[in-house]
Amino acid sequence: MVADVLSYFSETSEQFVRRRHGELKARGLTNDRIFPRIATELPARRVAAPDLSLRQLRRIVYG
Repeated sequence: MVADVLSYFSETSEQFVRRRHGELKARGLTNDRIFPRIATELPARRVAAPDLSLRQLRRIVYG
């Protein structure tokens, strides 16, 4: 369990975006709802990510 917590907090912004996208997609949300939600979650992380546009978030996920 400790390893899981440590890995969660050591995630890069890109890893977080990809993981959250997968989680939210699995819940049936569409990208129109996923990317704005991720954009609001990023600043609340322990180490806040730089401000990323919705386009930048899409590029992280889809390349």
